[in-house]
Amino acid sequence: MRYFQDTGILMIYGMFSILYVDVDYQFVFGFLCGVILVCCGYFIEKWQVRTAAGVFFTAAALALLDFPYFIPVVLYIFLRDHQYIPAVMSVLLEMYYFIHAGEFVLLFLCLGAFGGLLAVLLEKRTEQFEYMEDWFKRSQDDSRERNFLLSEKNKALLEKQDYALYAATLRERNRIAREIHDNVGHVLSRSILLVGAMKTINKEAAMQPLIENLDNSLNSAMDSIRNSVHDLHDEAMNLQEAVQNLVSEFKFCPVELCYDMGQDLPKEIKYCFISITKEALSNVMKHSNASRVVLMMREHPALYQLCIEDNGTVSGRVSSQSTTSGIGLVNMQERVRTLNGTFQTMNDRGFKIFVTIPKEW
Repeated sequence: MRYFQDTGILMIYGMFSILYVDVDYQFVFGFLCGVILVCCGYFIEKWQVRTAAGVFFTAAALALLDFPYFIPVVLYIFLRDHQYIPAVMSVLLEMYYFIHAGEFVLLFLCLGAFGGLLAVLLEKRTEQFEYMEDWFKRSQDDSRERNFLLSEKNKALLEKQDYALYAATLRERNRIAREIHDNVGHVLSRSILLVGAMKTINKEAAMQPLIENLDNSLNSAMDSIRNSVHDLHDEAMNLQEAVQNLVSEFKFCPVELCYDMGQDLPKEIKYCFISITKEALSNVMKHSNASRVVLMMREHPALYQLCIEDNGTVSGRVSSQSTTSGIGLVNMQERVRTLNGTFQTMNDRGFKIFVTIPKEW
């Protein structure tokens, strides 16, 4: 837009020459050529073409059609493309023409010099404006990029804090479960044994119902504590840590782990995925010559997904354990079937186990 503003000012400045010269077809043709040159300078991308058009216009204006009053427009285009030699040549040719123009020599020289100076000032002002505009856009882009990176870092920190809180909660549940099992559980077990001894040595019939009630109460409390400890232990299991431990303990070949699961997972999913992973890694170690294993656990909006893939050959598996009826694979299928999931195996370019379990089983 500033380009058309500047060239428009220069074209209007050139039109002031009608106060001193006759308006004939050459002047009108020169004006139209100037408009065409302005459009070419904006829409043509190659600077070589723009420079050639400017040189042609200058030569035509001075040698053929006698309309040098729009030379400042050509000078502006040359300066915009940093073509300083053609710019200087156009100014010198314009001055040469005005010197040999006859009357009004001094006036034309002053007008030509002012027009050239105006073209230089407008081009420098526009160049500086475009530089500042480009710098401002780069600053905005850098600011957006920094804000994006900062938001990503904050998101990662929040996720890390949430996971740390989740892991700490699970560890606390495990600690409580161990405390109940080691302390309260042992006390109740000892009390049950003592009551059993009392039932054996008791000789009074009146005390027998009381001892029986005490024994039932203690056994009921023991069952309740046992169930609570089991529930705490099941809820406190961290699937990600458990899988990472399995991967770190597997030394047969490198394992690439891709884990993308939520935190609040049902215990049935946890035990199912851990059992399948253990069995699959054991099969890789016993029945394949794989050099790489890819383990992926991912949670989708409607299902849980487990994929275990290795690049080993299938011949060893077939000879040692049938890929369709092996005990290990049958156990995996049974575990998945109880959760209404699907279990698939593929042996194309390696061996792959693919498990999907719906969230509502």
